[in-house]
Amino acid sequence: MRARTPDLAGYVSRDGVKVGYEVFGDGDPAIVFTPIDAIVQSLVWKAQVPYLARNHRVVTIDPRGNGRSDHPSDPAAYGDAVDVADTLAVMDATGIERAVLIGLCSSAWRALLTAALHPDRVLGVVSVSTQAPRLTPPIRQYDFEAQRTEYSGWEMTNRHFWLRDWPGFVDFFFHQLLPEPHSTKQFEDCVGWALDIAPETMLLAEDGPTVTSSREETEALLRQIRCPVLAIHGDSDQCQSLRRSELVAELTGGELLTLEGSGHLPQARHPVVVNQAIGQFLRQFSPPPARRWTRPRNRPRRVLYLSSPIGLGHSRRDIAIADELRSLRPGLQVDWLAQHPLTRLLDERGERIHPASRHLASEAAHIDAESAEHDLHAFQAIRRMDEILCANFMLFHDVVNEEPYDLWIGDEAWEVDYFLHENPEEKRAAYVWLTDFVGWLPMEDGGDHESHLTADYNAEMIEHIARYPRLRDRAIFVGNADDVVGGSFGPELPIIRDWTEQHYDFAGYVTGFDPASLDRESLRAELGYRPTEQVCLVTVGGSGVGAGLLRRVIDAFPEAKKLVPDLRMVVVAGPRIDPASLPSHDGLEVRAYVHDLYRHLAAADLSVVQGGLTTSMELTAGKRPFLYFPLRHHFEQSFHVRHRLERYGAGRCMDFETDGPAEIARAIAEEIGREVSYRDVERDGAERAAKLIAELL
Repeated sequence: MRARTPDLAGYVSRDGVKVGYEVFGDGDPAIVFTPIDAIVQSLVWKAQVPYLARNHRVVTIDPRGNGRSDHPSDPAAYGDAVDVADTLAVMDATGIERAVLIGLCSSAWRALLTAALHPDRVLGVVSVSTQAPRLTPPIRQYDFEAQRTEYSGWEMTNRHFWLRDWPGFVDFFFHQLLPEPHSTKQFEDCVGWALDIAPETMLLAEDGPTVTSSREETEALLRQIRCPVLAIHGDSDQCQSLRRSELVAELTGGELLTLEGSGHLPQARHPVVVNQAIGQFLRQFSPPPARRWTRPRNRPRRVLYLSSPIGLGHSRRDIAIADELRSLRPGLQVDWLAQHPLTRLLDERGERIHPASRHLASEAAHIDAESAEHDLHAFQAIRRMDEILCANFMLFHDVVNEEPYDLWIGDEAWEVDYFLHENPEEKRAAYVWLTDFVGWLPMEDGGDHESHLTADYNAEMIEHIARYPRLRDRAIFVGNADDVVGGSFGPELPIIRDWTEQHYDFAGYVTGFDPASLDRESLRAELGYRPTEQVCLVTVGGSGVGAGLLRRVIDAFPEAKKLVPDLRMVVVAGPRIDPASLPSHDGLEVRAYVHDLYRHLAAADLSVVQGGLTTSMELTAGKRPFLYFPLRHHFEQSFHVRHRLERYGAGRCMDFETDGPAEIARAIAEEIGREVSYRDVERDGAERAAKLIAELL
């Protein structure tokens, strides 16, 4: 799912060729990303577009031969002059008279070329990893036309090899363009886009005519540019020499930003730095905003709290921790940077939701889009959420740059933790990280590839903590050391539990309520449950992935009712499932939303739930019997949560793959109202977490 969908998607047609473009946002100056090299698509800018579109009108253009644009069969339909003309045609179609142009590699040259040939249309140029024809000798020497029996290394940049083994070249090429370790996601993106173009089409684009035929002509055109220019280039670029961007800055009178240790694709691998550089460059074209400064002694103590919006699991514990924190530090102001469905609960509580929250890209909607019937490949879904996580970090970045906070708290705020470790200079307040699991784990059917990916993600996290051990002022595990799974992070990596004990404080579990304060008899009367009926509550949390389980349990209701004549089944659809989409039976209740669900769980004689930690631990704390169905391919539910529940001796694990309505009906009859003997869940987890955090204030 994209972090931001286009406000407008259209085409321009030139000489019978359609060129696709998309428009996002509004505001001046307008920004146009010139047509990228045909080997990729305009999605190569996915980490920049949502950030820039919050304040600017942003236009992306797919190159001829890839994406939504046509694939003409004549090399004359490609080339520098054609791309310049396409850029101007899209600007005309979208009503943009002048714009800041941004390009990468060959599209950076086309942005510069447009500024040289059409100065009245260009306000400024951001040139990333510049490819300027013949400006310097090529970084690699190879013969594009030579026919060989064998090819290796950069010799694969060859007409005949492309036709023989295009995937082989693509694999080699993007490994060279992304020399930074832990670039697996960016690599997979680029390979996917490159395989969308046939090698025959790529050769046509490669054979497109160029405007300049000598270094002198290229230099002369660059000297014509009068608008501001920013050249960004990594010094580990294996595709284009850093010297090219140095000369572009020199010849245009522009600015050079050298990224030490960066390869050819910094906009993908180092998006925060690139976004900041573009944002600063754009400020010269707009009047500066009014600024305000408050004397520090006059400021209230303020906390910015980020709670994971994937389901409702984190919300109750985070509110409980915030309440304890406010009791320890009277007068403390807590602002929430939050999104639906968490905002619903925060609104009911009267909490302060930061107004910038409306700009957050929806993580919950992404998870819903990744789901199948009771199936969510959690690790891959989070990997594919990279665009959303980057957009949300940039929003967080802007909020904390504009407003001073004493403390940031992130409960599984993956974007904040990752990008702060990638950009440690951005830390400007005390920072607390909370989580209830440690370690990405592969599913068995993911094979060696998934094992490699999860180990790589774990290795990067371990390296982050080793390099910047004080970036997290507190790392708090919501649970106890024995709740951490055994095994290692991957080959030649530490044991998960040992490493976690070295790097985390343990708060114990945080339920957000005291089970001892809930008298079941009076609670049942208050909630409308009669003493003579046996109540089965069915709930799947705040995401939409649980619809399949709800339908399966509803199908089991008639048989369960025969086995348990006094059965009353209440199905809670949650905020993201339409109750009208679910089947119905006489005597079955379906509710869209239940306030303070934990009270209903405590009152019920049995609950049927997914394998999520929060609901299952609320049932464990309340000593209530329950059936739980871990989502298929959900590594956290399958390994981390199940390990914890087995340690507590809680719940009966079911298998959605094999347990149909008949098996569920029998399990309901066997478990409903059963006396249980679970391990006690601590009641002071929120207080313990808050004390650890309060030391930082």
